[in-house]
Amino acid sequence: MLITGRLRPVSAGGVKEVIAKLSGRLDSIDKDSLIINVGGVGYLVFCSSRTIESLDSENEIATLYIETHVREDHIHLYGFAEPIEKQWFNLLTKVQGVGAKVGLGLLGTLSPSQLRNAVISQDTEILGRANGVGPRLASRILSELKGKIAELPTPDPDTSIDLKETENGLITDAVSALMNLGYRRSDAFSAISEVSRQLGENASMEALIRSGLKELSE
Repeated sequence: MLITGRLRPVSAGGVKEVIAKLSGRLDSIDKDSLIINVGGVGYLVFCSSRTIESLDSENEIATLYIETHVREDHIHLYGFAEPIEKQWFNLLTKVQGVGAKVGLGLLGTLSPSQLRNAVISQDTEILGRANGVGPRLASRILSELKGKIAELPTPDPDTSIDLKETENGLITDAVSALMNLGYRRSDAFSAISEVSRQLGENASMEALIRSGLKELSE
């Protein structure tokens, strides 16, 4: 946070209550952070690569939803283009072993919809795409978050897996068939969920698999 002058100590709760959103001109954009100028004050904000890529360019006006972390030796601001990204960041960083850096890495690698599908389908492989997430941490994230994602809004109803669909034997069998063909678990679940809604509850296994393959190939 680039502020000159003497600052009075502020409690963690006080800072969080004050800084919830920032709107201002982008002074500079780096690989994992940016400086946003709000009323002549430059705030250093750490962001995921997905958030940074969503911004236009330097000198443009931007709005970021802020999560503030206060420690004894620093105050860090984390910015997100959408409220749901901030919600996922807060959820992820509650998992033991997931700090702010890993949380931003996950959000930069996977969209909120992909994260939700990964948790529902328990897909450790796709979480492993993010830096700092090995198999053990991926399993812990999936295990701890499976019962908590209902608290969050569904990012994209058209591509999100319904929790009830993971208990449908026909759907899970069709997913297994696609996985045997080499598709990732969450991708297969997403495709089968989508075609299942299109075809209706009377769809056969063959129809689900055939339509799922078509969905994945598009």
